[in-house]
Amino acid sequence: MQFIEIINIKIIYFTMKKILIGFFTLFAVFSTVEAKSNKEQDRVLIDKVAMWQVNHQPQVKHHDLEWTNAVLFRGMVEWADYTQDSRYYDFLMQIGKKHSWGFLKRLYHADDLVIAQMYIRMYEKFRDPVMIRPTIARVDSIIANPSKARLWLGAKRWSERWSWCDALFMAPPVYGQLNKLYPEKNYLDFMEREFKETTDSLYDKDAKLYFRDRRYIPRKEKNGEKVFWGRGNGWVFAGIPLLLQTLPKDHPTYNYCLNIYKEMASAVIKCQDKKGSWHASMLDPDSYPSPENSASGFFVYGLGWGVNQGILKDKKYKKAVQKGWKALKSYVHEDGMLGYVQPVSAAPEKVTQNMTEVYGVGAFLMAGIEMLKMK
Repeated sequence: MQFIEIINIKIIYFTMKKILIGFFTLFAVFSTVEAKSNKEQDRVLIDKVAMWQVNHQPQVKHHDLEWTNAVLFRGMVEWADYTQDSRYYDFLMQIGKKHSWGFLKRLYHADDLVIAQMYIRMYEKFRDPVMIRPTIARVDSIIANPSKARLWLGAKRWSERWSWCDALFMAPPVYGQLNKLYPEKNYLDFMEREFKETTDSLYDKDAKLYFRDRRYIPRKEKNGEKVFWGRGNGWVFAGIPLLLQTLPKDHPTYNYCLNIYKEMASAVIKCQDKKGSWHASMLDPDSYPSPENSASGFFVYGLGWGVNQGILKDKKYKKAVQKGWKALKSYVHEDGMLGYVQPVSAAPEKVTQNMTEVYGVGAFLMAGIEMLKMK
């Protein structure tokens, strides 16, 4: 009798084991299918946003070569590279050819250099020297004749230096991109010196965030907190990964920038709201309750990149970026327009659901790519 009971128990055990294995296998399969389905839906949505902007680009009032469009074009060239969709390469090729791969007139201004990020990425794809010659000429001229202006927004010829935090997105990645192509020209020496001086001027070591420029250091928000602009910090936080991707890991600037990036990451996720968004003011969201998606887009990009690279290993970062991406997607209108993007400004302001801007789309595209890459 006992022998039969033992046999029956063993049969039940192995039967249950097979059932459980089958259950977990099916669960894993369904989870994989669901994840794949979600990514496919995300890809369709990202493409919808990109094409909405392409189709509405003729109505954009900014000059093709202004920083506003240049930030869009950086996101667009990354989306073109990820999808290998000729529509986006054709769109960017038309822009480049129309302006002979050139620039606006201000030689030193970081805002007028950012268009080079797209030019260089297009050169890497098509290897046509025409695409990159004006960029090399401009950067070589800046390095050969460095500005002696004071690093203070409002000082004489202030725009010749990186005196506002957004400039760390605009200019340093260009020097990194060129150095990757022509390491013998030492583009990093100039970039490193200017980056560090800007950081010494604007980075708050306690808050681990950047002031937009030195005018904002003594100012306070309504709640008494320091004024840290969402978009300005979003662009620094996106600009550092763009730069790190071009730097040799044994170069001193790599660890310097990586440490700032890690410090900012810990501060950034503390400023995320319950729904997953960031606001025009990093430390006073109650005064600016609407989401601000040019900031949110680049925070999602920056965090997503760090997670994908294995730099941000704590689970809290992946959770934050997934939450942020979910929020971002919810603000895409039915026709593909991205809402809640603060217009051109230099400080926190009110934002509405019907506000959009080209640079917000650029940030959204870059964020989307990192989310599609994420396992």
